[in-house]
Amino acid sequence: MEAVAKLNNVPTSARKMRMVADMIRGQRVNRALNILKFEAKEGAARLEKLLLSAIANWQSKNEDERLEDADLYIKSITVDGGRMLKRLRPAPQGRAHRIRKRSNHVTLVIASKNDAAVTAEVVEEVINETENK
Repeated sequence: MEAVAKLNNVPTSARKMRMVADMIRGQRVNRALNILKFEAKEGAARLEKLLLSAIANWQSKNEDERLEDADLYIKSITVDGGRMLKRLRPAPQGRAHRIRKRSNHVTLVIASKNDAAVTAEVVEEVINETENK
């Protein structure tokens, strides 16, 4: 079972956030939380909070399963550009330079490794049934 968490209009550039997201992509949830906790970049604290939200979403979907037994990992994390605030900064001789204040959107998907094994078994059973017919 998957769980999704989204973070919209984060006031940092997408490039800076992608640097942090690349560090945790594909990692187990416990390891990703440790990486984010001790990372000095600004985006790490926001991604840590987002990951905790995704874990809470997974727990609300799967109330009968234990978190320790689930073996959760980060299935995908995408960082897309968000809205851009355009400002003007005065420049010499009456000119103006454009300042772009960038933002981003982050989408985080976590899944259980145990579910991947179960779905693979189900697919094999369906293939075997169709071959036998």
